[in-house]
Amino acid sequence: MAKVELKQPIVEEIKELLNGAASAVLIQYRGITVEDDTKLRKEFREAGIVYKVYKNTMIRFAVQGTEFEPLTADLEGPTAIAISKDDATAPARIAAKYAKTVKPFELKSGVVEGNYYDKDGIQVIATIPGREELLSKLLGSLQSPITNFARVIKQIADPEGGEEEAAE
Repeated sequence: MAKVELKQPIVEEIKELLNGAASAVLIQYRGITVEDDTKLRKEFREAGIVYKVYKNTMIRFAVQGTEFEPLTADLEGPTAIAISKDDATAPARIAAKYAKTVKPFELKSGVVEGNYYDKDGIQVIATIPGREELLSKLLGSLQSPITNFARVIKQIADPEGGEEEAAE
């Protein structure tokens, strides 16, 4: 069996993972312990992120002609790829958290919603809160003015503050 026939299914697997993905982040995983790797993989899995190690040439072939093609510039050394179809910032956020404690482990680059980010750019993306946190902040900021407005309307409608009703 030719080498190409063995490699083609791997390239197709990577293409399928990237199809419709919101983001893909390249990670240098050198120096990570088995314990840290297990924790990282568990957290990625819980967030719905696919985290795999592939040969750089396989990734290079898979991203040709896609929005993820700029990643080929960073395919050197041991490389893992984290792919998310839902939360665009989650792979960078989770990997950056581990990069703080495991020194040789670092983010290389990424493509988030069609835009390429180098090492520094992907670090900035990692600081963006997740979708759920952003929604809760939005709802909190929307609820606050409404609550204050309701209090003002109640005070206008009942200028005595309800003291007469309590006395009766």
